[in-house]
Amino acid sequence: MTATEVLRGHRVVPVVVLDEPERADDLGAALVAGGLPVAEVTFRVPAAAAVLGRLAERGDLVVGAGTVLTTEQVDQAHGAGARFVVSPGLSADVVRRCQELGLPVIPGVSTATELMQALTLGLDTVKFFPAEACGGLGAVKALAAAFPQVRFVPTGGITAETAPTYLAHRAVAAVGGSWMVAPDLLAGGRWDEVEARCATTVAALAPSATPTSVAQGAPA
Repeated sequence: MTATEVLRGHRVVPVVVLDEPERADDLGAALVAGGLPVAEVTFRVPAAAAVLGRLAERGDLVVGAGTVLTTEQVDQAHGAGARFVVSPGLSADVVRRCQELGLPVIPGVSTATELMQALTLGLDTVKFFPAEACGGLGAVKALAAAFPQVRFVPTGGITAETAPTYLAHRAVAAVGGSWMVAPDLLAGGRWDEVEARCATTVAALAPSATPTSVAQGAPA
């Protein structure tokens, strides 16, 4: 299964930084109730694998591992039940280990050279990172024109206001963002607000919604 197939139907991926496994159940419930049953748990904190495992055990979420830098972390993520892996950059070792495990991988790229390396590794879906700092949607359009076979998952600086604009482009498979799972919300256990922001995001991305309707939710 490819990364695009795993994410099919999930056009916004909440990027989660959580170091408290005991909060994972409440987080998962809020994501599901808000209509965004998907999460990228970043391996920036010691308990990331445990958090990922708790979310994966629920069975009603598509859970992946983010900020994966090494093959050892790939193995940790796989063992915890990750359905996909996301890296901030392009590591051939990380990609190949994921391929060995049959684990869809979305490496980060920001240049045409990195995209060509990704294609050489047999990939057709990449993370464009850091999206806003590297030129935003304009850069995605330029890269997509040269590489029409590639799908992009822009992440980094994406907000509730800008997400619909990215998602309107044919080459964008999904976007990653943290406005609905902001660190202060998770730290404060504000699960109702997490659910509300997820629901607002989902409603704004409905076919009849306008881009400005996303902004009615709280900002990132």
